[in-house]
Amino acid sequence: MLVQEQLQQIGTIAKESGIPIKTIRYYEEVGLIRASSRTEGGFRLFNADIIERLHFIKRSQSLGLSLTEIREFLDVHDRGNLPCQHIKAKLLDKLAAIEEQIQHLLVLKSELEEIISDWEKVPEQTENKICPIIERN
Repeated sequence: MLVQEQLQQIGTIAKESGIPIKTIRYYEEVGLIRASSRTEGGFRLFNADIIERLHFIKRSQSLGLSLTEIREFLDVHDRGNLPCQHIKAKLLDKLAAIEEQIQHLLVLKSELEEIISDWEKVPEQTENKICPIIERN
């Protein structure tokens, strides 16, 4: 049967994609991918296009997108539409969150630098203090 020849078992997909079998099973469990069918022995069979889908998932994760967000994008794609506008909106949100995080980190960096530069100025009054330098307001 021609269709059967195009289907690949999960082990082959794992080798080709570089993604562990356990992860592929998890992706199927959370609805990111679907096995096309199973063998008589119960092994999952996937279409060849699963490799592209797995690469999309991994790339999206590397950009900070959650599996829930990725599933939403894949649902849009599976309905026959391109999810690019949805993805762009999420990436803009991620970028804004990173900018905010950077600002918080710069404030923290400044505060740490100040504490370290004052390290030699330990106050004489230290009762009820664990470390007077970091407990100063």
